[in-house]
Amino acid sequence: MNNYSDIVIAGGGMVGISMALHLGAVLPRQTSICLVEGFALPRDDAGGEHGYHPSFDARSTALSYSSRVIYEQLGVWQDLQAGLCPIERIHVSSRGRFGSTVLRAQDYGWPALGYVAENAWLGQVLVRALYRQRRVRVLSPARVCHATPRGTGVSLQVDGADAGALQTALLLVADGAASGLRRQLGVGVMEKPYGQHALVANVAAAQPHRGCAYERFTGQGPLALLPLLPAPGGDCRGAVVWSLPPERAMQLRDCPEPVFLHALQQRFGYRLGRLLRVGERHCYPLALVRAVEQVRQAVVVMGNAAHALHPVAGQGYNLALRDVAELGAVLAQALAEGRSPGDLATLQSYQRRQQPDQARTIGFSDLLPGLFMRRDPLLGLARDTALAGLDILPALKREFVRHAAGLAASAGRDDG
Repeated sequence: MNNYSDIVIAGGGMVGISMALHLGAVLPRQTSICLVEGFALPRDDAGGEHGYHPSFDARSTALSYSSRVIYEQLGVWQDLQAGLCPIERIHVSSRGRFGSTVLRAQDYGWPALGYVAENAWLGQVLVRALYRQRRVRVLSPARVCHATPRGTGVSLQVDGADAGALQTALLLVADGAASGLRRQLGVGVMEKPYGQHALVANVAAAQPHRGCAYERFTGQGPLALLPLLPAPGGDCRGAVVWSLPPERAMQLRDCPEPVFLHALQQRFGYRLGRLLRVGERHCYPLALVRAVEQVRQAVVVMGNAAHALHPVAGQGYNLALRDVAELGAVLAQALAEGRSPGDLATLQSYQRRQQPDQARTIGFSDLLPGLFMRRDPLLGLARDTALAGLDILPALKREFVRHAAGLAASAGRDDG
């Protein structure tokens, strides 16, 4: 195989493919880009090949307004829209308490506060766009199993399709929160386990959601129910993300359907009428994981490999996309000035520019779960007052909404 690419992306999940699309769009045509993915990517081009990919499973992803802007710039938003459910309202409440608030897109002149995409649809559209772009070389199924610094670049050992050695000026590590490549490179992580599992599933309800997302804080953990497009048979559907103690999460994952629906109905209430059916249930442990280093000479750690967040605020994927957009802008400027994409000063500039956004988003996602689970009565009163206060303090509510939409990211950025 051709053993050199200017940029190699290790990991072809939703972040990796979005990064390949973005770099392919903003970098000069002569800049060679290679995407390496261990699973066979699903394909809908002339080959007609379909494969399983773990990023494109039964889960759903909430896309913020900032992510819409990024995908519009990549020219894929129009294709994505057919499978997206707009979030027109967000109802935030605390179970058994008086505090609650409703955030409405129309109050800010926006078409939606965000959008919910089923991962299978999002992945399908991104893969189609990647092959249609014809800008990025794809090695799949293949895996970067070893990376060694060589001069100003990196030497890679690739197993799988066209296996062999590969040289690059810049390696982008995007192989997930449990990144083997990050570990092999000796990049440490700070990990904060939350002592909970996320239970995810799609449910059918008797009443339509009317574009409303629900964030319900309970004594066991936060419960989100995100709006989905109706099923082919017309069922009203929602995506459940339920944070629970590990043993309880696994019990509810494996119990009979009526038992699960009864437990969920008790926690969520009857805002959507009776809950009728549930699809496949999955659970996974929750932890805040942050790479100690995100950049080195010729290496950048991206996506969940750089920072994996609690799903309560739905900001992990949206933050990763903003990282992608900022890295693309920095690399485009560096290449225009004749610098190598792996130049350490260039990569440090990217990290400086994104640090405020990352710190703000990670801090917000880390604060909420503990804040709403602590049983201190004075803290409970303060929480309820704060939620209720959003409705009587428009400026505070507007800032809260801007944060959720990913539009607070530019505030306080250091461009130096």
